[in-house]
Amino acid sequence: MQYVRTISTGRPQARGWAGIGHTSIEKRPVLGPVAVHELGVEGDQVSDTLHHGGPDQAVYAYAREDLDFFEGLVGQPIRDGQFGENLTTEGIDLNALEIGTRLRIGDEVDGVLLEAVHVRTPCNDFKGWMRESGYDPKAWVKRFTAEARPGPYLRVLETGTIEAGAPIEVVHRPGHGVTIRDMFVALNTDRSRLPDLLVVDGLLPKVREKAEEFVRQVAPSLPPLEPLI
Repeated sequence: MQYVRTISTGRPQARGWAGIGHTSIEKRPVLGPVAVHELGVEGDQVSDTLHHGGPDQAVYAYAREDLDFFEGLVGQPIRDGQFGENLTTEGIDLNALEIGTRLRIGDEVDGVLLEAVHVRTPCNDFKGWMRESGYDPKAWVKRFTAEARPGPYLRVLETGTIEAGAPIEVVHRPGHGVTIRDMFVALNTDRSRLPDLLVVDGLLPKVREKAEEFVRQVAPSLPPLEPLI
């Protein structure tokens, strides 16, 4: 079964290690039905609005299976919501979703329709939060990046109300084959894969710009194609 295990929200809190002096990365589970609007989960408030939030980063989801993987890596329990996610899921490989995949959470009347459009990029605030939470922060950002298990940011296409235990249904697959994991790798560890993202209809403008700029820079240096015979 594919479902939402936990819904978590957070508010800005002062932290000396945070880039802007405060952060909302600490998220805690909420009980009962929760409204989801175009900018995210009710009760959740973004701190760094320059790098987070907005319609294209309205809801952040992370799979319990990936949290379990990192538990094994660090040798300590990791609770739902620890990575700053709003939705902790179970039974679905979120990183294998194609960009543009649409997910129905809850029923068609009261639930929500979400679209996977972007990836989480780890930052020093994430490192600081892991340190504060009792984990070894040494090379944490590099470790997280190397595993390519970022979790998707989701755009809200249809608002509604959800709660823990709500089923998740994949209602649309674009068919281009480019996944959330592929986008993360292209943006963070292997820029040669940036052109692969250009097949995605509706690719976020800032991501498309990076891919197109890479093509402009690299294409002139490539050897000419051999003539077809």
